[in-house]
Amino acid sequence: MDPIWTVGLMTGTVLDGNIDVAILKTDGERVTEFGPYTLAPYPQSIRNLLEETLSQARKWNFEGPDPAIFAEAEDALTLAQSEAVRRHVEASGLKMSDIGVVGFHGQSVLHRAPQPGRIGATRQLGNGQLMHELLGVKVAFDFRSADVRAGGQGAPLAAIYHQALLRRLGTSGDTAVLNLGGVANVTYWDGGDTLIAFDTGPANAPLNDFMKAHGLGEMDRDGALARSGTVDEERLAELLQHPYFSAKPPKSLDRFDFTAAMADGLDPPTGAATLTAFTVGAVGKGLDLLPRRPKRLVVCGGGRHNSLIMEMLGTRAGVEAVPAEGVGWRGDAIEAECFAFLAARVVRGLPISFPTTTGAPRPLQGGRLAG
Repeated sequence: MDPIWTVGLMTGTVLDGNIDVAILKTDGERVTEFGPYTLAPYPQSIRNLLEETLSQARKWNFEGPDPAIFAEAEDALTLAQSEAVRRHVEASGLKMSDIGVVGFHGQSVLHRAPQPGRIGATRQLGNGQLMHELLGVKVAFDFRSADVRAGGQGAPLAAIYHQALLRRLGTSGDTAVLNLGGVANVTYWDGGDTLIAFDTGPANAPLNDFMKAHGLGEMDRDGALARSGTVDEERLAELLQHPYFSAKPPKSLDRFDFTAAMADGLDPPTGAATLTAFTVGAVGKGLDLLPRRPKRLVVCGGGRHNSLIMEMLGTRAGVEAVPAEGVGWRGDAIEAECFAFLAARVVRGLPISFPTTTGAPRPLQGGRLAG
């Protein structure tokens, strides 16, 4: 297949209120052109609706019929994201007829990793058929379900795209990719046949929730509050004893597997410092599980804007941390770009998950195609 223009969409579990929209030209193996990228803010009403949806999803916990709010939220976010695609494509000087496929991840509302004797479960809200009808182009969606049904983790899915980016750098295992969203995940590629990816632990979600719970804003901007505090080293050491961190990959987490409750009883500066150090300590433990410990991490996702996290990756995780922009990547765009890339793979029938990334039994096709 010749490279096609694709659009990728992502809204994170951290609920920052933005729709990430990225345009790529790709055949699903290599990127031939990086098109424009934008953030399209959700109206506050949809942000509030999604917060309530996530709350009800945790109570539902895959038991019984869907909460009624799921259908309401799915329609609202599908309409909003379809409009964001149309506006961005037209603002980029393209027409919808120029777009080969849209990669519509949808909003993750709950994710449960598989356990011995029990397959996992995952739920993303997003009506791909409705988006296809609204935009008149093919839409790839529901990227995770096939992997989970086959016994995989359903996450992380970005590894094959990270590999394409690493290939452009010409690295051979010394450089890995760290994504710091609501959850943190790492991708390792040795330049040959070994591609490994897994969730290292939480990233921004517990800290953001801690800030909100204390009425201190949406996030600890640039680590300012954490810098004013001191890490509770005793609590940190205890938290890092959690069996997840010594478990061998593949492995994945839900956004709420580690929560702000880890800082219960701590004053805001101490709590912020300890949660920040916990995210970094978990990354360090994850790097120890790789075949070869990388010397450098290219960091993408919102967490790279927190300079304290970036410093702590050096001091506490023992690795050089470089923001994605430092190697010419667009750090805020990578997750949306990933689903543009994966959408091209869905069109071509190429696998999107692998035994060493999600624990799938074999390289596995995924996603459904509307249109």
